[in-house]
Amino acid sequence: MYHNSDPEQLYEPSTGPSGLEEADHRLLMRLIFVCTGVTLGVFCILQSLAGNYWLAIAEAAACGLLLWASHRLKRVRHLVPWIFAYLIPTFCFILYIIVMPKASASAFVWVYLMPVMAYLLLGQWRGFLLSVPFMLLATLMYLYMNHLRLDAPGLIDIGNGIFCGVLVLAFMHLYEGRRADAYKQLRRLALTDTLTGVASRESFQRALQRCIQESARYDTRLVLVVLDVDHFKLINDQWGHEAGDKALQHLCKCLRHRLRATDLIGRLGGEEFGILLPFTDRFDAQPLVEALCQEVARRPLEYGGQHIPLSATFGLAEWPTDGLDADELYRCTDRRLYRGKAEGRNRLVHSDPA
Repeated sequence: MYHNSDPEQLYEPSTGPSGLEEADHRLLMRLIFVCTGVTLGVFCILQSLAGNYWLAIAEAAACGLLLWASHRLKRVRHLVPWIFAYLIPTFCFILYIIVMPKASASAFVWVYLMPVMAYLLLGQWRGFLLSVPFMLLATLMYLYMNHLRLDAPGLIDIGNGIFCGVLVLAFMHLYEGRRADAYKQLRRLALTDTLTGVASRESFQRALQRCIQESARYDTRLVLVVLDVDHFKLINDQWGHEAGDKALQHLCKCLRHRLRATDLIGRLGGEEFGILLPFTDRFDAQPLVEALCQEVARRPLEYGGQHIPLSATFGLAEWPTDGLDADELYRCTDRRLYRGKAEGRNRLVHSDPA
């Protein structure tokens, strides 16, 4: 058997933002679309007053498109194409206002917005790969349009612009890297039980829901196992709560040793744990769970120079035979688990009496 992986790798999306992060990106994108649309609307009026009617028409059209897109973003499934569809034309427009006829020299300040937007919306490396070429191109275009001077005042002006851009880019790169690492750490803490390192109750239940949906889609079987440590209160009373914590950690280590890489362990509360066996029926699961039961009983906990015997009672249910949803499967496993306790503990109950 293989050591099973962590819940984030097995049952959480491995690419792209997770639920909370995606909601943040969606809200940020809508806010950016609205702000950009309103800004273009204001500049549309100013360009009309300046006599730049074609540019005013283009800005008015872009304003309407962005306000419509901000409303549409509520329902889109994939955000990344929308982000690129916004950033690339925006960056190209910034390049244009640098070289347009009678361009203002102060238009270059919009270049500093490129890394901020790219990093916030695309992450560290995609933001870097998108913003750096545009910033380099904008710098060359600005120097060409404003005629590079090699005297001291000219070099000071050029140095101010370039070093400010480099500092903004470096700051965003470091900030986004640290933010992403901190978010991953928080996400991992939310997905795992801090004591045992197995899946938390919430992440285990989400994994069960997803596995039920996949089993229904591909017409496969799924097994849910719920186990409870026998006489766990006696361990706490006789040896102390530290020994109880060590017992739970030892139990999870025993389970990991026998489970497959595709299986998942979760702590449902106290001394109760769940095991998820996807793409498995009761006939294949029964010898595996019986081996788990024997493994736990065969390996006592070594604590304080003494051996503390451990055992657990297991209840097993199969989807869809024993239940069509998670609640029905839990009820079935609980019923069989308590029957196993009533019959003497340290056993697996996988079916109801005839």
